[in-house]
Amino acid sequence: MTALFPDVYMSPRLLAPGGAPADLATHEQRYGPLAHGDPAALLRTLAESGLTGRGGAGFPAYRKFVAVADAARRTDRAPVVVANGAESEPASHKDKTLLRLSPHLVLDGLQLAAEAIGAAEAYLAVEDGASYLESALAQRRDPVRVQVVRLPARFLSGQASALVRYLSGGAAHPAHPIPPVRERGVRRAPTLVQNVETLAHLALIARYGAEWFRTAGTPGEPGSVLCTLHAPGREVRVVEAPFGMPVGRLLPLEGASAALIGGYHGTWIPAAEAAQVPLSAAHLGAGVLAALPSDRCGLAETARVLRYLALQSAGQCGPCLNGLPRIATAFRTLATPGPQGTTRTDISRWAGLTAGRGACHHPDGTIRLVRSALTTFTTELDAHANGFCTSSDHTPLLPVPTEKI
Repeated sequence: MTALFPDVYMSPRLLAPGGAPADLATHEQRYGPLAHGDPAALLRTLAESGLTGRGGAGFPAYRKFVAVADAARRTDRAPVVVANGAESEPASHKDKTLLRLSPHLVLDGLQLAAEAIGAAEAYLAVEDGASYLESALAQRRDPVRVQVVRLPARFLSGQASALVRYLSGGAAHPAHPIPPVRERGVRRAPTLVQNVETLAHLALIARYGAEWFRTAGTPGEPGSVLCTLHAPGREVRVVEAPFGMPVGRLLPLEGASAALIGGYHGTWIPAAEAAQVPLSAAHLGAGVLAALPSDRCGLAETARVLRYLALQSAGQCGPCLNGLPRIATAFRTLATPGPQGTTRTDISRWAGLTAGRGACHHPDGTIRLVRSALTTFTTELDAHANGFCTSSDHTPLLPVPTEKI
């Protein structure tokens, strides 16, 4: 029988109770109608709430809204708003779950965002689920038309510049960050790109206010966040928890050697240390929390993920085209018991040459994972160098989509 995660989180704000998708009537009965009208008041409430982006960067939402609106006035170009539901991270299910259970909360937030910045054009970008989202849109009578766009299923498709490039008719590859998409995005118009979870929070803040939003979380990081939990013997689960809650209250770490916090651009942390780490945008990334049992090999898990990340590169710059494949290949040597030669030293050196030099943040996120593995799995590294592996179970833990590599 599959074990369950303990219910120790919080009363859900974002996810429909009972695990059943909410249609428009159920949604409005649960949350009440959406008020429209005063963009300036909405922006003030947004600023007071302290809402930050839930797509991984944790940037203050208010500052992004204002930057796009200012760019639109300065350039005299009508802005565009994009709800980013791509969730290209293979281990993350939070955005898909939110869109399936509470699509109208996201669509409310998308309409509010369009009103706040004066956009007349809106997109909802996803990798899958386009048909039921279009059905949800058909139930609504929104002032701003929303177009659902299906993105290629690639790790970098959800990166903001890749997203706006695709919506402009190009390939879903990251573009040079200068100028930023807030100034020149979809078809060169100032563009607001927000994660769907951020927009769902905005819909609740507009209804209940900034003080209500701040009743969860910490003074420095208010609100709640969706997390995807992975642990052997348990079904993958998406939960909502307040910022500041220790990871150990969410993720069962008994018998674990380490935890992956933040997903494939995140960090490995020893289990005892990870249990005390508070949920924070500083390290939560894609909202993925995974427990690695002591009978699994962290080096083998990392090697699998690195190979996937290297092959998902857009191949547009040297760090991605050359650095990541070289590091991934070398890490497979570390993951295989036997002589390592200078491989460990080589990987550390190549990581230093790769970090901070990519056209996007893909190399940086990958190097973050590499460095954390070299630090957290030193005992396993030494065992492999002596010809044996301490793990007894070689069943893969982390999902790597083989059809994409």
